[in-house]
Amino acid sequence: MVLLIIVVAVLLLLLLGGFVLGLTLKLLGIVLTGLIIGALARLVLPGRQAVGWLGTVLYGIAGSLIGAITADILDAGGLVQFLLAVVASAVLIAVFAGRGAESATVP
Repeated sequence: MVLLIIVVAVLLLLLLGGFVLGLTLKLLGIVLTGLIIGALARLVLPGRQAVGWLGTVLYGIAGSLIGAITADILDAGGLVQFLLAVVASAVLIAVFAGRGAESATVP
């Protein structure tokens, strides 16, 4: 009976460990995707943007989500989803970085 409890406990720990590892890798993938999409969006925009790397990642993640939802609604492919994600991120960076730059220059 004790052996059965130990085996069940070990299986539950392995299952929980696999879940945590899977979630960690998924979150890392989301952050890397956001960084790439955000960096491409900053390259598309002319001039200097008043946004740091954390903002770039967050705007990239938000743009990726907006692009994925829009592409799903339009029933478009992966290339269109990628382009929509870059455009959405560029719009977010332009809007929010522009607002931050204006408020920083006004005394």
